[in-house]
Amino acid sequence: MKVGFVTFGCRLNLAEALDQEAQYAAAGWEIVPVEDPCPDPPELIIVRGCSVTAKAQRDCEKKIAHLRARFPGAEIRITGCLDVRTPPADPLTPSANRQPPLTSHHLSRAYLKVQDGCSGKCSYCIVPAFRGAPVSTPFNDVLARARAFIDDGFREIVVTGCNLCLYRDAKRGLPELVAALAMLESPGHRIRIGSIEPGICDVALLDAIAAHANVCRFMHLSLQSGSDRILRLMRRPCTAEQMAVFCEDARRRLGPRFTLGADIITGFPSETDADHEATKSLLSPPFINLHIFPYSERPGTAAATMTPSIPVAVRRARAKELEQIGAANREKYARALIGKDVVVCVEKDGNGRTDEYLRCNLQGAAPRRSLVCAEVKDYFPKTGALSATIHALKH
Repeated sequence: MKVGFVTFGCRLNLAEALDQEAQYAAAGWEIVPVEDPCPDPPELIIVRGCSVTAKAQRDCEKKIAHLRARFPGAEIRITGCLDVRTPPADPLTPSANRQPPLTSHHLSRAYLKVQDGCSGKCSYCIVPAFRGAPVSTPFNDVLARARAFIDDGFREIVVTGCNLCLYRDAKRGLPELVAALAMLESPGHRIRIGSIEPGICDVALLDAIAAHANVCRFMHLSLQSGSDRILRLMRRPCTAEQMAVFCEDARRRLGPRFTLGADIITGFPSETDADHEATKSLLSPPFINLHIFPYSERPGTAAATMTPSIPVAVRRARAKELEQIGAANREKYARALIGKDVVVCVEKDGNGRTDEYLRCNLQGAAPRRSLVCAEVKDYFPKTGALSATIHALKH
């Protein structure tokens, strides 16, 4: 039996796809690619979809239609965050002495799902309708899974969840989990934290990162806006001032190499020029990796009926402006790294990402998934990538 996988969206979807591939491989299924060329058509295709924006949903639907046309004899199962989900296909029962292999997936970094679901009531978000209430993976199960990734050769582990800051197992939360993952015995590994909510996570998380050098000095924050008025309409858990204080505290504790990413929505209903300017003022360095989304009405959310609606052209223009701010921040930060060393996780194309989550083109050979030390030689604004020369295999 042959099965193919197509995955859209966030790190959480990638983590779930990694687990599912391992389960199918352990059950005796052959994992086959579904991209061209595909000489060996699958009998089952599992699509893990995304509906976070209207565009994301359209992209998923187009891909599903394309797959149905290319593989008319295959069963297509749809899961993840998509309105047209179908029940997941159970793999054949694996034999008792067979363990799910992790290397069947093509990823260079391991995506470790520790939590699912969200109790938030954000007015624009459709995800809780798919993911449900918060559920956390038991602490020791997370550590066992991480050890398996390390044993399988992964050297970067990305901790993922629907709302990571809601992770809880008895009295242990995300800070305790991050510390335990960092302290796992290994030839050398690093931990990267997925997207977090600054209004929920507290200084204990910053303490955990600061205490362990192998936790990446990068955080991706779910900010959405820098305007308190818009944040209230969005039903977000914190104010712009609280976000700014959290970011400044993080920068002070984690040092000058610390960088930030952020999710931002432009053109939310009733957003004014003043609201947009407030967002711009929040996004000073070290914000170097901005994910900008023009607001997208999602049926079934409170925001979908809010007025006045902002013209699509204005939403896009504001998004473009913020993208330019992010690019300028990234270039300024990257050029300051020239002549300095970075640690890069090597990907399948021989390049990779630095600890600070900058794309890096590497000169020199190193094994895929390894961590290498490299000296930065240049930065290329068009691609947003550093150029660096490997001078040591770190792990």
